[in-house]
Amino acid sequence: MSDMIFEARQVSSLRRGVFGAGQVSSLRRGGFGKKTFKLEEISFRLPRGYIMGLIGKNGAGKTSFFDCIMDEKKRYSGEMLLEGRSIHENHLQMLDKTGFVSEKNEFMELRTAAQNARMLGRFYSSFDMELFKGMMERCRVSSGKTLGKMSRGETVKFQLAFAVAHRPKLYLMDEATAGMDPVFRIDFYRILHELLKDGDCGIILSTHIDEEIEKQLDYVGILEEGRLVSFGENVPV
Repeated sequence: MSDMIFEARQVSSLRRGVFGAGQVSSLRRGGFGKKTFKLEEISFRLPRGYIMGLIGKNGAGKTSFFDCIMDEKKRYSGEMLLEGRSIHENHLQMLDKTGFVSEKNEFMELRTAAQNARMLGRFYSSFDMELFKGMMERCRVSSGKTLGKMSRGETVKFQLAFAVAHRPKLYLMDEATAGMDPVFRIDFYRILHELLKDGDCGIILSTHIDEEIEKQLDYVGILEEGRLVSFGENVPV
């Protein structure tokens, strides 16, 4: 088994690849002869049992990077590996090992959290309904509440519970803590570090919050205009 939970090897998005909402203006400019936004030769390795922060301004490429992992079609050059295996060699199997928390992660808004879990959990080989219910209780969100009536914070908590319930090897969290209740944010990171205790998974999250960068992350990667300009261990000052 590889010591690395995730590796990106010279990942560059294709010119007509996946673009996040922050790149809409760049796309429009591209139509007038200016450079189109794209990820360029991103490389890093995340060991098992650690949490990495992907840092950058809106439009830097954080969401685009997550999209490259989650999209069924391979829309990039280079290679991305989960536990030493190419993510797009067997994408469905890799998604079974990936937990995604994001505003773009769509569920059934007219169904309750419990109904979503029962109906969609069957697509995951290790989904545990009791674990889901327990995590929802810890997050203090009712499993009987309709998703469409949840606040943004409650939706993030639901997605976290859903992700934890299928025991992924890699957690991807796209601005999950933005606007989160500061009190729950403390417990949120406590949950993440509990997940990492056995050293059998890894977490990549994007954030803008300085306190999180300083205190909660083991590795930090900085994105600027689609390029990873810095990556390394997060050494407290």
